[in-house]
Amino acid sequence: MRESVLLVDDEVAVGLVLKSLLQQAGYMVQDVTSGQRALELLEQRPFDVVLSDIRMPGMDGMMLLREIKGRWPDLPLVMLTAHGTIELAVEAMKAGAADFVLKPVDDEQLLPVIQRALEASRPCREAAPRLPVSGGMVAGSSVMAEVQRLIRRAAEASSTALILGESGTGKELVVEAIHNESARRERPLVKVHCGALSETLIESELFGHEKGAFTGAVAARPGRVELAQGGTLFLDEIGDVSLGFQVKLLRLLQESEFERVGSSRTRKADVRYIAATHRDLEAMCREGTFREDLYYRLNVLAICLPPLRERGDDVRLLARHFLARFSQASGKPGVTIDPGALDRLVAHHWPGNVRELQNTMESLVVWSDGATITAQDVCRRLRSLPPLEARPAEAPADLPPPAGDLAPLDHWLAAHERQYILHTLQRCGNNRTMAARLLGISRRAFYNKLEKHGLLQDRAD
Repeated sequence: MRESVLLVDDEVAVGLVLKSLLQQAGYMVQDVTSGQRALELLEQRPFDVVLSDIRMPGMDGMMLLREIKGRWPDLPLVMLTAHGTIELAVEAMKAGAADFVLKPVDDEQLLPVIQRALEASRPCREAAPRLPVSGGMVAGSSVMAEVQRLIRRAAEASSTALILGESGTGKELVVEAIHNESARRERPLVKVHCGALSETLIESELFGHEKGAFTGAVAARPGRVELAQGGTLFLDEIGDVSLGFQVKLLRLLQESEFERVGSSRTRKADVRYIAATHRDLEAMCREGTFREDLYYRLNVLAICLPPLRERGDDVRLLARHFLARFSQASGKPGVTIDPGALDRLVAHHWPGNVRELQNTMESLVVWSDGATITAQDVCRRLRSLPPLEARPAEAPADLPPPAGDLAPLDHWLAAHERQYILHTLQRCGNNRTMAARLLGISRRAFYNKLEKHGLLQDRAD
């Protein structure tokens, strides 16, 4: 994954030049115009290096340096300074800045300094216990490492992508990561929440309309497709689109053509499409509520996000990540969490996935009276698990012996394989694609097993 730079400069024109230089050198760049906004972004996602001007209104570069060194001591910060502020740059170096660059800046001066700062901090970044994904995801589990690999591969392509997963698993973050890593990253990422719009509204919202096309259309307005020209269009909750509109959506995806409401002029769309849903589109196709041709057109590059209950290691990482964010925002930077509380969080089922965990951690921080969040605090918040000392030990479930005479081993194993497949399907909300991924087998192999155990006909998933 390309290394990321957070650029902080209140002069917009200077920021655009520096951003262009860094992007041409292969870096992923996020630019902001204030130190406060830089801190907000650092709370949301990791960066590899910060490049900041010294002279800025409000929080200047020196104040930003002190904040960063206090919260992220291993994050390198390179200062931008004019000739008249070299003394300040030297002072910043003594306070922990990695280096400084004189304005006006050129690539021969800037790029070696950035590279040296990155090389010096690389051992700390490689030893960090979390794996950042552009877009704000925090993960360390092996299953999410595979998701990260798929994100990188999808970003390199221009094909339509389909993001699957339960509500709250972070599908929108995956979309942002794909866009930010793609060749279209300089163009807009435009989002459409299909489930929030009626059939009459979604056509106007997506394709735009002409003046007088309907009551209230007092002026022509471009739709989201036109706004996304050259960039990415994110169709969220695509499973909620009506059958009638699916025909028009299929034409857009296949022919890259559309018309505004009230117009006969055909327009071309230069857009990369990414869709997401928590629904099982294959089941909807069989039920006749989703078009098969649209499903196959969407399902070119599929990424399935596992539920949080399958990612125990990530629960701990995410809990600490949200703790740091909300403790700072609440003015309680000293709040910590004890190991027992983390164990209770890992044991929870998390039906709301990452979104539920985020809300839980915010609540724990806000209501915290002391310096440490305990297991009892977690239990009171979740209400779904008894206190650790009152919870009986769970003995492993023994597989029942076959009734009557001993059966051949393959018969006995087949019976329990069927039971385990049913259990996995239930945990995945009957999403077969996700179940196959959790079982570690291909979709074709999974369907073969469903057919073998007679589960293709008697399940409406």
